Parts: sequence; C-alpha cells; structure tokens
Amino acid sequence: MTKTRTTSRGSPHRFGGDWTDAKLDVLAKYLKSYTTALEGKPTPEQPFRKAYIDAFAGTGTRTARESESSGASEALLFPDLAEAAPQKLLDGSAKLALQVEPRFDKYIFIERSPERCQQLEGLKTEFPALKDDIGVRQGEANEVIQKLCADPSKWKSRRAVLFLDPYGMQVEWKTIEAVAATKAIDLWLLVPLGMGMNRLAPKSGKLPESWRQRMNAFLGTADWYDEFYKVETKPTLFGDHQVQVKASMDVMARYFNNRLKQVFAGVAEEPGVLWNSSKNPLYLFCFAVGNERGKDIALRIANHLLKTIIKEVR
Repeated sequence: MTKTRTTSRGSPHRFGGDWTDAKLDVLAKYLKSYTTALEGKPTPEQPFRKAYIDAFAGTGTRTARESESSGASEALLFPDLAEAAPQKLLDGSAKLALQVEPRFDKYIFIERSPERCQQLEGLKTEFPALKDDIGVRQGEANEVIQKLCADPSKWKSRRAVLFLDPYGMQVEWKTIEAVAATKAIDLWLLVPLGMGMNRLAPKSGKLPESWRQRMNAFLGTADWYDEFYKVETKPTLFGDHQVQVKASMDVMARYFNNRLKQVFAGVAEEPGVLWNSSKNPLYLFCFAVGNERGKDIALRIANHLLKTIIKEVR
C-alpha cells in the first residue's frame, strides 16, 4: 500500500517513488510464493485455511504523480515522501493481494477512515469471485489486530500473511507480540527508521515525555534509551570527560530487528532499507515468521526477495 494525505473526500492515496514500487513488488512476489507453497491445502494432515490481512489498507489503490505543490506537500504527514514519479494509477497492496494466484481463502482489510472503508468495499465489485471472502473492518489497526489474535488456540487451523504499512509509528509492540503469539502469521512490517525512530531520538538525548512514551510503546520497553545513547569517556586537557553519544541508525535498525527475534520463530537477518530520492534511509522493511515448521522456506523466499528487489533501488 502506498499512501497520500489529501483533504478531498474519496481522493486516492499518494506518495512514494521507486521505493514504494519495490516494497509492493516484494510483497506481491512473496504472496505468490506463499499461496503456491500452500496450494492444495487444507488436507487432513494440515487442515488450515490461509488469509491475507492488510492493516492501514487505505483505498486499495495508489497514485504516483509527477510533482507535489508546496501546499500538497505540507499536507502530507511526512513531506519527505513526496517523491517524483509519472502520473499513473498503481495497484495498492489490497488490490495486489486480490490478484494473487493461487488465491487466499480470506482477505481482511483494516482501515480507520469510513470513507476509505467504503472504497475498499468497492473491491468486492471489482473482484466478484472473491466478494464473499473479502472482509473490511473499520477501526484502529492495533485494536483490530489484537482482537484477531487474542486467542492463539483459534490459529491452530489457520495461516496468514499480515502486511503492516503505517504512516509512522502507529504500530504498538503489544500488537507485534499478539501476532507472534499466534505462531501462524508471517509479518511484513514497514518500520519508520529515519522517518520516526531517528527523529524521536534527538542528538541531545533530551526527549519530550510524549516522544519517550511513543518510543516505549513502539519498542515495547524503555531499555532502548540506554542502547541509543551510550556514555563515552573522552580525554581532554583537563582530564577525562564523559559525553553522551547518540547511536547510528544502523544500531537502531539492529536493535529493532533483535526485538523481533525475541518473539518470532524466525526473522530476516537483513531487512530491506527503503531510501528517498536524496538517498536518505526512510524505512526498514522487516520480515518475521510465526510458525516454527514453516520458517526455513519462508525466510529463504523473503531473504531472496529483499536482496534482489530492495537493494536495486538503493
């Protein structure tokens, strides 16, 4: 899903350039591999059904355009993401998932905006053969996902791929923990590295309390502060002096990926890095596997896609 911020009712989401094409290319190819691997099931030995879940699903489509006026750019939640791209209508993650063959048994699209939910409902008309299996749920993504995952025992007969593509740092760690606890969901997660974590951790180390709480909720711990701000001793003319040094974004990225490893059966060692046109890192594209038995093949596919697609647009 690629998004835009716009004040006109019913307008398509906009933002992103090559990096958005790359993440959707990875997702589409993974979904194809996923359903192909599970084709012909359920069986008596593996009686599970497969679902695709898209949180922050938007409208199901996206538009890239040649340029953004200053006013439109200011309307974006993250103006940095106003990438130049030809004017064209592109499939968003929701529509891409509906086009995957072999198909999923169930599609769940989560969106907070009533207007965008109406547009997602329109996908039932565009894909009539799938309409009975498309579920649009209006609500806050964390709440809806946690409710879906509340009873891990219900997931013994289910498998799913969840795509979490938020505007910023809306995803809460307790949501990620709930997903991992099902032991049945593969997660693709866009992590706002340069767009969120790095910005909420100023060089001075002096954070407003609201920023600290946002980071705590996103990372699921307050221990991040000691990892992101190390105290180093430096010699001076007047003796040793202790200074606080902010960690690099690479350290932040590793920290988050290691957090995923604490709750999931398997995690891609090298997340994709999505860059803007100025070659600044915006997001990590992380992958985690919920099921122990399926982790090897899932990681092999995900690692291959991250290496061959994401790195091409660096």
